Formats: sequence, C-alpha cells, structure tokens
Amino acid sequence: MTVAIVAVVAIIYFLVSGARLKKAVVTLSQEDFIKGYRKAQLIDLREAKDYEAGHILGARNIPMTVLRQRHKEIRPDLPVYMYDQNSGRSARTALFLKKRGYNQLYMLDGGFSKWTGKIKRKN
Repeated sequence: MTVAIVAVVAIIYFLVSGARLKKAVVTLSQEDFIKGYRKAQLIDLREAKDYEAGHILGARNIPMTVLRQRHKEIRPDLPVYMYDQNSGRSARTALFLKKRGYNQLYMLDGGFSKWTGKIKRKN
C-alpha cells in the first residue's frame, strides 16, 4: 500500500513538473533555433572550459552554477535562447528565469551535443 502511494505521488510530481516546464520554455529543433537565435540573447549554460572548447557562434557564457549571481545580465524584454550539453540545465534555468519575470524562453532540443551548425573555439 505504501509503495503504491509513493508511486502515485511520484507520477503526479512528474506530471506537474512537466506541465510547469512546458509553460516556462519552448523547446526548439536545431532548424528553428537557428532561425531565431540571431535576434535574441544566446546563452551557453555550460562551464567555461566546455564553452572554450567550442560553442555556438555568438553565444555568451553564463554557467548555470553562477546564474543566481549573473541572471540580471540577461534582459527580460528580449527573447532568451539557451543551451547546455544535453538540455537538462536549460530546463532548470528556464524555470528559474520564468519565476523572475522572463517570458520569452527557448532551449535547444538535445543541447550542444546534438548541434551540427557553426561553432567557435577559443584558441
């Protein structure tokens, strides 16, 4: 009986979390991401060493680990296109930013690991 209750609570939690995420961020295919990111703020949420190894051309690096201190560098009145390595951090970042009044939030489906477009590397 206890296991069944825990399972039901877990299912409800994941359904509610998924619904909150869908309200917070739009997940875009690479094709749709490319169409819009040049007119937006492009944020790479990975750590600096990963960013320097290669990032989408035009992206600013604001690692998720310092987002609480640096989120005000991101303008709430402009679209925010974000990505990380696999999309997990982007989803959490979207929820964080949504709570702070950011409404135009977009993330790259699959993250940088699935990106096949142009990249820039630090030398």
